[in-house]
Amino acid sequence: MKTKIFTIFLLLAGTTVVLGRDFSLSTGAGGVVGGFFTRYSIAADGVVEGERLKIKATQKMNQFDYGFFGFIDATYAVFSVSFQDGRSTYKEKADVSVFGDNVDMTGKGWDSVIGLSLLGKYPFQLNEKFTISPLFGAEYQISTKQRRTQADGWIYDRTDGLRERDKNGNAFSLSDWNALKFNFGVGLDYNFMDDLFFRGEFLYAIRWITPYESKNLDLIKSQTNDKNPKLRGLASGPSLRLSMGYRFYTRAGDEN
Repeated sequence: MKTKIFTIFLLLAGTTVVLGRDFSLSTGAGGVVGGFFTRYSIAADGVVEGERLKIKATQKMNQFDYGFFGFIDATYAVFSVSFQDGRSTYKEKADVSVFGDNVDMTGKGWDSVIGLSLLGKYPFQLNEKFTISPLFGAEYQISTKQRRTQADGWIYDRTDGLRERDKNGNAFSLSDWNALKFNFGVGLDYNFMDDLFFRGEFLYAIRWITPYESKNLDLIKSQTNDKNPKLRGLASGPSLRLSMGYRFYTRAGDEN
């Protein structure tokens, strides 16, 4: 994954130079805060040992993320590495036909991730001080911590295999929470001087289904013998990134 992202970054940067447009290289660092909201529902209907089994489950999770990042900017492409922590509250509800009553779970969660992001951008210079850039790209997040509270408030590691397992009875690994996000938004640069600038970026992310969620869907399939349970919902949220950057290389385009 790292190699693919870096290769795309170099290709975009190289293409810019070949086209002869204005081109610069810069680097910087800053902080990021954001929110992330998960709303999922699963419905399954099958037959187990001659008895009909129906499951309707929902998950609502609200998360606050914060951290810091560093970036390399090649005018039309930005590669960044981030380190983020997250705190969440969740509510999960399951209606299982053989139980008759809903099973509700609420609690808090904590996680940490390393993010590798590649954003494409096209800068428009408004004046000598301000430059605005539409942004679009992707981020791959590598999970480094997953913790939750159980019903009595005890904080547990979600990979310990005691409380959460896949359909084969195996413990989940941290990589099951690795995530791919697609980002779009806008950035604004304010130039203090020729080489030093302040940057603000507002992004909105939509997350692809994680291996953890996919394995839970497989678990529902095995429990109900429903070959095609319905998974609906969205995991998405906004983020704000503020940073300082230094431009260490500038190349003027051909003037024809």
